[in-house]
Amino acid sequence: MNAADVRGFDPGDGRISTSSPGRATDRPGGPVGGLPPLAPDRAEPEPAWSEVVEHFREGLIVCDADGVVRHVSPVAERLLPEVTPGHHLAAAGVAGLTGVGAEPAGVAHRGRRLRIRRVPLSGSRSCLYVEDVTDSVSRADALLAERARSAFLAVVGEKLGNPLHPDRAAAAVVRLSVPTLAEVAVLVLAPRSGRARWWRATRADDDSPRVDSGVLPATALPPAITEGLSGVEPHAVDWLVEQATDAGWLPGLSAGEVTAWAVPLPGRDTPAGVLLVARRARGYDDADVALVRAFAARAGAALTTAVLYRNQTEVADTLQASLVPVEPADTDGVQWGTAYRPAQASLRIGGDFYGAHRLADGGSVFFLGDVSGKGVEAAVFTGQLRQCLQALYRIESRPGRLVKLLNDALLETTQAHGQGRFATMVLGVVRPQRDGGLSLTMAGGGHLPPLVLRNSGEVEPVPLSGMLIGVVPDPRIGEVTVRLAAGETCLLYSDGVTEARGGRRGDEQFGQDRLVRAVTGCHRMPAPALAERIEQVTGDWLAHGDHDDIAVLALRATGPGGRPQRHLHSVPALTEPAADGGEPATERTAPS
Repeated sequence: MNAADVRGFDPGDGRISTSSPGRATDRPGGPVGGLPPLAPDRAEPEPAWSEVVEHFREGLIVCDADGVVRHVSPVAERLLPEVTPGHHLAAAGVAGLTGVGAEPAGVAHRGRRLRIRRVPLSGSRSCLYVEDVTDSVSRADALLAERARSAFLAVVGEKLGNPLHPDRAAAAVVRLSVPTLAEVAVLVLAPRSGRARWWRATRADDDSPRVDSGVLPATALPPAITEGLSGVEPHAVDWLVEQATDAGWLPGLSAGEVTAWAVPLPGRDTPAGVLLVARRARGYDDADVALVRAFAARAGAALTTAVLYRNQTEVADTLQASLVPVEPADTDGVQWGTAYRPAQASLRIGGDFYGAHRLADGGSVFFLGDVSGKGVEAAVFTGQLRQCLQALYRIESRPGRLVKLLNDALLETTQAHGQGRFATMVLGVVRPQRDGGLSLTMAGGGHLPPLVLRNSGEVEPVPLSGMLIGVVPDPRIGEVTVRLAAGETCLLYSDGVTEARGGRRGDEQFGQDRLVRAVTGCHRMPAPALAERIEQVTGDWLAHGDHDDIAVLALRATGPGGRPQRHLHSVPALTEPAADGGEPATERTAPS
């Protein structure tokens, strides 16, 4: 090959550009493209073209019009040693070489990735440019694979951020594993009470995973899974596949065609579970194992969060069940009515409490109170108060003395824990009378005065006073005795009723006067209906706004025979005071 073979050839990429007779130049004495002529004016020998093209990134293969190879550059010779000058190009036997056109084509040869393009030359000749792109393609593939892994893990983080139940989180883990990580994915959760729950996802024809689950005794788990639950990662060997096959976890797959891997899912102290992935398309290389481990880390965090949430929910449910106010015990001649609405409805517990306990003489101890604060802390303190009261009423039934004993017990508890909490309450003892009435002896500890609904329709406040409970060692406790005739009702309530803020401006307290007007004319209502009415009227005043805990306890003398009235006779409409300062009008609805 000499300069005449390639003179006039311009591949268009700026690598080679030589001048030819009759071709215009960019400037006097210089060829197009700016490269110096191969035969300079100086008396120096013309360099060989092999010396010039040897350092090209691309190899050159020049063929004549018949396809016979005329020249092979050193780079092309290293990449395609089968191509020999003087022989036809097709005789090299390199797949895809003869069909290359002007557009670059990729050819895999001897473990390398080659990019080849054909450029026509003068005289029907052609030149093939051959470039080794193995490294750049590998880097591009690695970058794409890393992006795909990052995108997959991002989706995993998003999908596993929502489930807060272990079963739903486990189902999401195996569903996300297929088909990216495996054709079959099995997740075995850490055993509880000697039994282990497992979840499995299998690849369907449309690539959408099918999920099922089951339970195994902890002693029946495959040894590899037991090893993984101890924190040791089992190796991907034949016995791992065999154990999964024996357990029935690889349906439709035989042990000889499957590669499996198992990784523990990190937990708080011990693994939350073990993830087994298996597929038959290809094995798991280092990059695949790293992806499985990264996925397992995220799955373990999601499962640990779900398990922690479940455990906290179980504790909260148990605590709430023990702290929710208990309905008063049945007492001869007494009809009880209660209403309760905690400030935080989602907790179902609060700082208000009420209840009643039977006495050996046929009477009952009843109480309603309010502890400082709200929410869980207030509810826990309420539980302590109720426990103390439940123990103390068995040894002391006189209301005033019982409140003082309760004060001493609570004061000792709050000082020991540094809580500084206190409570208000009304505590009384009710005993039935022979004429169907009731005798109520009540003691007050800084609480709002009860209301008595007389048969005449009058609403009578009970003059009951006293100091807060749990503040000073020897508080002043007021005590009063009230008699209820048959059909009359005594109403106890918390400050969540009177201090409820609402109205037209949304910041006006409901107040004692509105409460009195709300119950005026309700003397014939059964105790349950009266308590419900107080809660409803307060709720209407609040108009769904924030409020304190609300508690109502009503006890009604049922009269001779103790048969409570079952129907609501009339409900007065709550009205605002007249503009002229006169008495408000009271409307009544039809009997129900």
